[in-house]
Amino acid sequence: MTAPQAAPRVVVYHGAGCHLCERALAQVRELQAELGFQLEEIAIDGDPELERRYRELIPVVEIAGRQAFTYYVHEEAFRRRLAAAQTRPETSGL
Repeated sequence: MTAPQAAPRVVVYHGAGCHLCERALAQVRELQAELGFQLEEIAIDGDPELERRYRELIPVVEIAGRQAFTYYVHEEAFRRRLAAAQTRPETSGL
């Protein structure tokens, strides 16, 4: 018998004043309430490395250490990727 895996970690990189970020965060928060994954919200503002990596792509959503979405979150695709992440080990984020 195998032990249950921890819920995958979802990271949302976002920036101030970004309407797409606000929409993506609202979607992911709703999905978290339903599906129970770990959620980390990271503001890129003021961090030169994060600004360099993500400014042109935000919002960026990672699931279990893998970039899953930029600009928009597609709910059904999110569900599929989250389910798939539960069957593989997490990769390093930054």
